[in-house]
Amino acid sequence: MSRETIAVLILLSSVLISSISQIMLKISANKSYGTRLLEYLNPLVITAYGMFFVSTILTMLALRYLPLSMSPILESASYIFVSIMGYFLLKEKFSRRKIAGLALILLGILVFSAL
Repeated sequence: MSRETIAVLILLSSVLISSISQIMLKISANKSYGTRLLEYLNPLVITAYGMFFVSTILTMLALRYLPLSMSPILESASYIFVSIMGYFLLKEKFSRRKIAGLALILLGILVFSAL
């Protein structure tokens, strides 16, 4: 595997980790806590922000071997990851419009990555 391929996989892993942490924050936001402080200082939120930090480190590592122009394209995969996880974990619905939008995002990623 080339360095660029490994960097793409690292960046996509970073995007997935970030997407998981967003779902964790949403789950935490849907819960009620005894105090305002516990809304922000609970294991779910702290873990989610730790995952954001790991995601940032992985992104920086991947950008050593990728052109900067590729980063936003691959990071748009987060829309797909979050939507799929939202469907399965949060029981969010998919409209036809949302499915079409996600398909366009995926097509854009594939077209750009093939260049």
